Amino acid sequence: MKNLNVLTLVGGISSHSLNKRLYQEIVKHNPTQLIFQTFEIAGLPFYSQDIENTPPGVVVDFQQKVREADAILLITPEYNRSFPGVLKNAIDWCSRPPGQNLWKRKPVGMMGASIGKIGTFGAQQHLKNVCCFLDMNLMNQPEFYFDGASMDEQGVVAGSIGFLQKYLQAFEQWISA
Repeated sequence: MKNLNVLTLVGGISSHSLNKRLYQEIVKHNPTQLIFQTFEIAGLPFYSQDIENTPPGVVVDFQQKVREADAILLITPEYNRSFPGVLKNAIDWCSRPPGQNLWKRKPVGMMGASIGKIGTFGAQQHLKNVCCFLDMNLMNQPEFYFDGASMDEQGVVAGSIGFLQKYLQAFEQWISA
């Protein structure tokens, strides 16, 4: 299997984000040939039709990263049973202007961490609706909902490294198929 570049968008932007820590665990415990990189979506301006045809440089850079990626991994927290606006903003920047949807047929995986036994189930369900509308090629199984309470101070996903690795292996196989 060849190396595949995966652009990871982390919807948790706080300095102590469980989802940033989950991304770090992915990089640390990655058993695949997937090469993960991320983009700080917090630096993107709010999407506006006023500037969609002449976007700022940070948007142009982000759009180029999406174009170059073999696949996308979305890591989302759950806020009020949905995903955060900063992630929606990033998605919007690459779905516009009309006819220039960079997400179309792009392989996408999804996961997330929050405190609670159902992890980010609600957020991921809303995010799946957006992904389907934008014709993203979404991996539906396995699903990955993570109770972030099981991360210790070092970030280790206590007792869940095997599950994380199985998800990444399934993602790699799915992208390569």
